[in-house]
Amino acid sequence: MERAPFRSEGAEIETQRSCLRRCAVKRNFTSESVTCGHPDKVCDQIADKILDRLLEKDPDSRVACEVTCATDSVHIFGEITSQAKIDYPQVARQVIEQIGYTRPGRGFDAAGCKITVDLHEQSPDIARGITRRGEELDSGAGDSGSMFGFACRQTESLMPLPIELAHALAKQLERVRRQSELPYLLPDGKTQVTVEYDGTTPKRIAAVIVSSQHSPEVDLETLRADIVSHVIRPALPGNLLDENTQLFINPTGRFVTGGPAGDSGLTGRKLTADTYGGYARHGGGSFSGKDASKVDRSGAYMARYLAKNIVAAGFADACEVLLSYAIGLAEPIAVSINTFGTEKIEPEKLARSVQRSVDLRPAAIIRKFGLRSPIFSQVSCYGHFGSNARTMPWEKTDLVLTD
Repeated sequence: MERAPFRSEGAEIETQRSCLRRCAVKRNFTSESVTCGHPDKVCDQIADKILDRLLEKDPDSRVACEVTCATDSVHIFGEITSQAKIDYPQVARQVIEQIGYTRPGRGFDAAGCKITVDLHEQSPDIARGITRRGEELDSGAGDSGSMFGFACRQTESLMPLPIELAHALAKQLERVRRQSELPYLLPDGKTQVTVEYDGTTPKRIAAVIVSSQHSPEVDLETLRADIVSHVIRPALPGNLLDENTQLFINPTGRFVTGGPAGDSGLTGRKLTADTYGGYARHGGGSFSGKDASKVDRSGAYMARYLAKNIVAAGFADACEVLLSYAIGLAEPIAVSINTFGTEKIEPEKLARSVQRSVDLRPAAIIRKFGLRSPIFSQVSCYGHFGSNARTMPWEKTDLVLTD
């Protein structure tokens, strides 16, 4: 396997353009992932850690927590109704420290950043739609919206291959930093993988992009060689890499200023990386910082569970499930299944079977998956579905559909 040629800045940019044009004319698909130090993911992790800490003390906590970050600052805001009392700035500092932003004077660190908190209780107009007197399972959805779930046979986890490979690269990039294999690496990073397809069958990896924050003392040639040997080759399947695979490593040539010091962050801004890498549709609602009464989260988890079980059972080779809810109502207003012509059973029949076999009310989803438990920090980075979430209850393949 040959690396992409790295020459002078002008020649390098032209080489990249030429390579990208060659990739674009083929049937390719690209997905991206980011490391835990990416500014948007810093925010997601703080929000989900706050959620988990509240659920530990009060499983009935209602949480819609947003976080922003920028140079030397974090802002926590939103709506929280809970009997639990936690130290919000302390939780945020612990998350930032665990990520690895601990060096002062670099624009963002756990001890020195300013943290402001602006939280109030959930709107009573929303609360009255969720909380029902009588049967708990009749509690309404915490919001209106449509959620999509997807599964296919491209990987063992029944996820699209590009996003699984992008996550694998990002995880490896974080691992070699944390284990000091490449001690000059810093927390922020992004990966992209382009897979070439023959129809819907992955054939090869056409291009790989790795951008990693680094200390100023390392030279670019060393960094690029190290990323190839310590990150790309260990993380990606060798049978999918060939002499024509294009590698782009820190394409701008320098990535010293990163994290919130280099770019502001916001919860819910990496939804494509959180789900299917763009290969399947997304309803638009973010996950992190929301308790499961918000169907943006619980509905998306159930939609993935249904799609994965349909594919795992052999009813289709690819499946997309749509669940639509209205705020305050328990039952979904629409259930739709698309199998893209790969079905062994008619999609309409599958949809009817799903509705007969599975209780799709939000409270029932919460009960089935145990979503009042503090489990959400586990999937704040590297995807809420697939191999990263293999221990999560919505990734099980235990559904039995009735006729």
